[in-house]
Formats: sequence, C-alpha cells, structure tokens
Amino acid sequence: MGLLRRNSTYVSYLHPRSSIPRYAVVFAFVIFVIVFLIEVDSLISNTKTIAGHNLQPTPWHIFEPKTFQEESKYSTASKIIQCNYLACGVATSATPKATTPRHQNSHVSCPDFFSHIHKDLAPWAETKISQAYLTEAKKYAAFRVIIINGKLYVDFYYSCVQSRAMFTVWGFVQLLKRYPGRVPDVDLMFECMDKPTIVRKEHSYMPLPLFRYCTTPEHYDIPFPDWSFWGWSEINIKPWDEEFRSIKIGASRVGWRERLPFAYWKGNPDVVSQVREKLLECNDTHLYGAQILRQNWEEEVKSGFKGSQLSKQCKHR
Repeated sequence: MGLLRRNSTYVSYLHPRSSIPRYAVVFAFVIFVIVFLIEVDSLISNTKTIAGHNLQPTPWHIFEPKTFQEESKYSTASKIIQCNYLACGVATSATPKATTPRHQNSHVSCPDFFSHIHKDLAPWAETKISQAYLTEAKKYAAFRVIIINGKLYVDFYYSCVQSRAMFTVWGFVQLLKRYPGRVPDVDLMFECMDKPTIVRKEHSYMPLPLFRYCTTPEHYDIPFPDWSFWGWSEINIKPWDEEFRSIKIGASRVGWRERLPFAYWKGNPDVVSQVREKLLECNDTHLYGAQILRQNWEEEVKSGFKGSQLSKQCKHR
C-alpha cells in the first residue's frame, strides 16, 4: 500500500511538470507544418504552365493547374520555363558529359535529306548570323531558344496556339536528353504559326533567320520538325516506340492488293485553309480516284478515338 501510494504520488507529480513542454513541442510542430504547407502551396501556384492560358500543364511536372490573373499568366509561365525547370543548374552538372549513341558507325554517312540543311541555311553561308540578324528576327518570333553548355533557356514573346510552344520546347528537351553534351550552343528565333512570313523579295538585303514548321522557295523561313502533334489530345497518340509497333501491326493486317486504290485524305477542313476547302471538291472516287473525308474531332473524343487511331489508317494504296 505504501509503495502504491508512493508510485501514485510520483505519477501525479510528474504529469503537471512534463505536460507543458510536451504540448509546446506539439504546438510548435503544428505551426511548422502549417507554414510549410503555405510555402509549398505558394511555390506550386507559380509552377503550372509553360506559356500562357491556352496550354495544358507541362509534362515534366505533376502539379495540377490553378487559375491566374489574366495579366500575369504569360509572364509567370515564361519565368517558369526560363528558370525552374530548364535553366537553373541546381541539380545538374556544369557541362553534360558527351555520350556516344548506340550502334554508332563512323563510316555511315548522313541520310540524303540532311543535304537540305545546307540548302536551308545557304542564305547565311557567307554573311553568317550576327546579333543584329537575331534582333530583327525577334520582331516576327513567338519565342527564343538558347542552348548553352547543354542547358535550355527560353524567352516567350507571345502565346502560341494550343500547345505548340510547349511541345516544341519539349522536343528540345528530349534532344538534349538523348544526346547529352553533343548539342552545340545555339541561339535561335522560333515562330509557331504555319504560314511563312519572311518573304525573300522583301528581305533580300538582310535575310532573317526565323525557324518555323513550314516554308516555301519564296521565303527565308527555316523549316523545323513539328513535334507539336504529340500535344494533340484529340488523336490520343502514344509514345513513339509503342505507336510505331502498333502502326506496323495495323499495316500488316491488310495486304497491298486488298487495299483501296484511292488517294486518301481525312482531316479538318475548317481551319481557314483554301487548299483544304478546295480539296473537298475532289471527293469523287470514280472521277478523281480520291477519297476525301471530314474529321470530326469532337465526335472522336466521344467515341474513344475508335476512328482516328493511326494504326487503323493503313487501308489505302
């Protein structure tokens, strides 16, 4: 009994003294968690999209989108891609180590289409491209791309349609990832609309180096691979390795003799394109040997892309 009383007294004596620091620690921890969550939320709110209100979240981070004030969306997104993900070297080495691609053969020459690169850059073969050329080309550009020591820097001037800017830049990121240390320093201006604008007759005194997806013999615009279709949610396209295997399997299902002997086109003619509008007039299989079909992307989304899968299009010669 005496022992029990002593133990009871000891316990009741200990609790009042120890309860104060214990609750203080818990309270401090709760405050710390709240402050930490507020800071994280603040950081996330500034890392949503690449270049403006018409782009989806970038594929290299998982943050869900939040709303921004209209006047700040573009400037905020531009700063994100300039620093947070592509330009800052916090987690990267100063100079990426050069790697040798697998199956490389020093005796193998470049494919024939590489010769077009020299043709496209011929206007600057003698004069070279100075800072003055870039400054003037900036007036027509949507964004600027700079690669220095394997790091990508981007400066946006205006928002591109849909997700073109995002996936064009994403293509540069994949290029640097695939060939680390092998991509030389470069500074270029890029325009994301289809039709070329640098007319040779108007700019013969100073050819402006402007990259875009399309060009003609009458323009100085430099053609560049269009990776933006990877960002078209309507076509439900898969990663290329998987998509390529699917296309090969789909193409093998119908033999050449069994395929329809028509010229085939299927797309959206409602894009202010006179060529596509005229093309609809050729939809007479017996007269022109062509099959021209209108693509309704909204219906494709509703049907689960059953009619637009690339692997199911190999039915014509």
